[in-house]
Amino acid sequence: MASPLDQFQIKPIVSLGKIGNSEIAFTNSSLFMMLVVLAIGVFFMMATAQRSLVPGRLQSFAEMLYEFVANTLKSAAGKEGMQFFPLVFSLFLFVLTANFMGMIPGSFTVTSHIIVTFALAMVVFLTVIAVGFAKHGTHFLGLFVPGGAPALLVPFLVVIEVISFLSRPISLGMRLFANMLAGHIALKVFAGFVVSLGALGIGGILGATLPLGMIVALTALEFLVAFLQAYVFTILTCVYLNDALHPGH
Repeated sequence: MASPLDQFQIKPIVSLGKIGNSEIAFTNSSLFMMLVVLAIGVFFMMATAQRSLVPGRLQSFAEMLYEFVANTLKSAAGKEGMQFFPLVFSLFLFVLTANFMGMIPGSFTVTSHIIVTFALAMVVFLTVIAVGFAKHGTHFLGLFVPGGAPALLVPFLVVIEVISFLSRPISLGMRLFANMLAGHIALKVFAGFVVSLGALGIGGILGATLPLGMIVALTALEFLVAFLQAYVFTILTCVYLNDALHPGH
């Protein structure tokens, strides 16, 4: 039986040449990232095609997504944070769609690879740094000095704050990657139990009902996790962007 990790293998589809000993290729991961972007684009083209005063189902759903992300951004970063809405909305839709697309049997979950999630996290991290220094200059460094802290403790607190700040892209990318990876591995393991027990005859088929029930429960849980991880990634992005706008503690 195939390993539960086989579903995460990145396989080249079209070779684009080599740089030294490293092959440059269009992979299954690249393909599914393009499919995610295509799916989002097609959905919003269909949802906004009519732009009716009384919205249909697709338009209503698109407006719900818009309002959900907009309210999340406003609550975390204030009205001033709406200047980052295109970035936050794009990240939310990409992570959400990639997570749900990964639930389709035979598909590929791009958010189960830390290189993808870390790249998304670095976009947020570098945006925070660029906006913070552009808007506040060196005053942005006040983010690392807790207000009202005793002078004797300031050096220690600054070190802690700097480490905490630099760990943000790691924790942001790791959280999404680990949750998606663990969930899909668990589904694959229980599916393997069902196949193995089913091959043992009547007794095995009866015994396979328990792991089959677990698969159903885990699938429902994974859909919930797929949404929650997109939401967590979004809300943390909003919180970090708020630090760029208001670096004071």
